[in-house]
Amino acid sequence: MSAALELPASTFDPTADPVAQARAIAPLLRAEGPKIEALGQLTPAVVESLHASGLYRTLLPRQLNGYGAGLATFGQVLEILAGADASTTWCLGQAVGCSMASAYVDPAVARDIWGDDPRGVLAWGFLQQATAKMVPGGYSVTGKWGFASGGHHASWMGAHCHVELPDGSILKDANGTRIERTMLVPQSQLNWINNWDVVGLRGTGSDGYTLTDVFVPEAYSLRRDTDSERRIDDPFFQFTTTSAYSSGFAFVSMGIARSMLDALKDLAQAKTPSNTSRTLRDSPVMHHLVAQNEAKLRSARAFVLETIRDAEDCIRRTGSLDLENRILMRLSSTTAIQHAKQVAEFAYHEAGATAIFASNVFEQKMRDIHASAQQLQGRTGHIEICGQYFLGFTPAARHL
Repeated sequence: MSAALELPASTFDPTADPVAQARAIAPLLRAEGPKIEALGQLTPAVVESLHASGLYRTLLPRQLNGYGAGLATFGQVLEILAGADASTTWCLGQAVGCSMASAYVDPAVARDIWGDDPRGVLAWGFLQQATAKMVPGGYSVTGKWGFASGGHHASWMGAHCHVELPDGSILKDANGTRIERTMLVPQSQLNWINNWDVVGLRGTGSDGYTLTDVFVPEAYSLRRDTDSERRIDDPFFQFTTTSAYSSGFAFVSMGIARSMLDALKDLAQAKTPSNTSRTLRDSPVMHHLVAQNEAKLRSARAFVLETIRDAEDCIRRTGSLDLENRILMRLSSTTAIQHAKQVAEFAYHEAGATAIFASNVFEQKMRDIHASAQQLQGRTGHIEICGQYFLGFTPAARHL
């Protein structure tokens, strides 16, 4: 069911074009990139630009002062920004995906987290070990979570938990699978673990965090992507947070790859490799390889956009997102991540020794794209799931 919310005026123009906003702040991200890399977190200037542009609210519903944009627009925003600074873009993509939780809580809770606070941002990390014990009025939460990208700049944090019933047993669904609920807690209640010491995406600050016997009211918990808990009756929310993360992070990878391929083309105009007399630009081999990689990257991008459009059409026609469209979205996003990594590796290799110096763009971007491809959305096992479907099996839908 839908619910009307009375909210204060937004600090940004919700009728603006998020893609244009992304283009406008990209130069700042590019300039702040070295500071972000060194700091291990986003700089205050970048965080402020994300708030001022409203990009944290790209998928947030209009009634919560969001853009209410679709996945294609969200992807284009991430693609543009990833070419400027991948760490910033990764944090943004994570927070925007988390904002889809707004459809699964009571309107008063949504107002508290996003509506009353124009700088309200929700982030969360990966469940490592956590339990929410049922107590009167809510839950007592203890646990540990990791990979909390952008969490240091969030006002609220999510804590995915398995639920312990009063008798000590774990809550399960009809199939015997443990049910996971997400607890929403203010940033101030977390204990951070500074363990983000990595090769790529260093600036995301994706540290771990813990909670110990923290009380969470029932209203501040939710079961994501579950029809029975959805409070906003908008066709967009037939997409899941996985839909947002898979397509969104595919665009992050493609944005990094695009910037590296363009950087190679710029380098080729003047670079003459050792022991040769012609520039890279004049090499017939380079002509072929650049065209080949342009085709690979553009084809991957077109496939992702096509599956988003087809999924939107399916939702309009039937009221829900069917298995085939979920499979195709998974296939397009995972292959896009893999193809983007291949294009990036081509650009890095063909740039020669130039690419290994930290003073050039290739070195950090190469680390960042390899880190992005290691994430869940790029897992090669997803391709197997898609293949099962095409051969007549019914694959498990956990990661679709």
